[in-house]
Amino acid sequence: MKFTPHPYQEEAIRMIEEQKECGLFLDMGLGKTVCTLTAIRDLMYETFEVSRVLVIATKRVALDTWTSEAEKWDHLQDLRVVRVLGTPMERKFALAQDADVYVINRENVTWLVDYYAHRKWAFDMIVIDELSSFKNPKSKRFRALRKVRSASDRVVGLTGTPAPNGYMDLWSEVYLLDRGKRLGKTLTAYRDAYFHPGRRNGPVIYEWILDSGAEKLIREKLSDLCISMRSEDYLTLPPLTVNDILIPLSKREMEVYRKMEKEKILEVGAGDEISAFQAATVAGKLLQLSNGAVYTDEGRAIRIHDRKLDALEEILEAANGKPVLVFYSYRHDLSRLREKFQKHEPRMIETQRDIRDWNEGKIPLLLAHPQSMGHGLNLQAGGHIIVWFGLPWSLEAYQQANARLYRQGQTEAVIIHRLICKGTVDEVVAARLEKKSASQDALLEYLKSR
Repeated sequence: MKFTPHPYQEEAIRMIEEQKECGLFLDMGLGKTVCTLTAIRDLMYETFEVSRVLVIATKRVALDTWTSEAEKWDHLQDLRVVRVLGTPMERKFALAQDADVYVINRENVTWLVDYYAHRKWAFDMIVIDELSSFKNPKSKRFRALRKVRSASDRVVGLTGTPAPNGYMDLWSEVYLLDRGKRLGKTLTAYRDAYFHPGRRNGPVIYEWILDSGAEKLIREKLSDLCISMRSEDYLTLPPLTVNDILIPLSKREMEVYRKMEKEKILEVGAGDEISAFQAATVAGKLLQLSNGAVYTDEGRAIRIHDRKLDALEEILEAANGKPVLVFYSYRHDLSRLREKFQKHEPRMIETQRDIRDWNEGKIPLLLAHPQSMGHGLNLQAGGHIIVWFGLPWSLEAYQQANARLYRQGQTEAVIIHRLICKGTVDEVVAARLEKKSASQDALLEYLKSR
């Protein structure tokens, strides 16, 4: 696919290439990954300023996003991306590969630093994807990365939420970029310069409050280091971004999926002998399994995996308290969602009070079946983030459900996350919805091909 950057993406690429230390505070959907990979390619193959790049990301993003983006765009085809994941032996093997970009999950940063403790640090550029996950200066991952920061000539920090809990979070993130040049060498120095004590109990201070004018001063300090872009400022209004999150299943989980696929198709026949009703029955089983559980003939739900639940957990973390609307498909989806996300106090639309509470921002996690969210329900005032836990075959159900938030009166950029298990019927459904040809014929053709 050909990449034609928007002006704001050109600005982001230029900043990475021209500045050895920078932070891109870009909303989700603005293309942080492709911009960064484009800059990496230019620095490697055009100006020869970089030779090996380390990317630190969440586990799911490390597993798929960076490699998928590199494979997606024509101009990145020569960029060699390796995942540093799995067991210690598998990680060591990955590090020994001849590649350009090495992607590791943030939980293994401490292991990586220890691995290079008696070796020369191998990376002249570090990209921290979701920089805000290093906001705690006492965390092991921050302390480990701090040790090797000076060994890398270039550092890029990516996040859409640089200060999720307030400006106090900024110090450790910015330190990893500039090693204390702008906000001080220590958290104490930063705190003393811009904050004063709030709630306290004797010598114990529970709260630090920004001094008058401190916010402006901090912004000015960071103006040459970081750029901030909000999706509503750059996407055509009313903005809509569809973000497909491709989720790989483990070998065992995929074997379970393939076994069921084969058995169910054999049960109903092959080729033209499969009726639309039979095809829908088979697809229903496969879609259930992709979501993580499946009903037995007795109606009991058997849990298979939690891949989509884990992906949703990361989305909720990145949303940082913003309301999220999740569309589920099956009752076992609903029960597992409620169990997994109890702390978010999930609700459903059952009364007018629920609608009012959502539109007033009082419901952090709203769970809904697309068939229950049809015409005439106005929810655009309450949120702008949609997650499809499982996609429907019905194009109308899909469009009408999305229209609850993506409609006139929506003031925020709407982001639709679609959780798609790789190699499953999820991909077929997503493709047909995208082409606006979701039909029973597509389902029949898929099953015939299998």
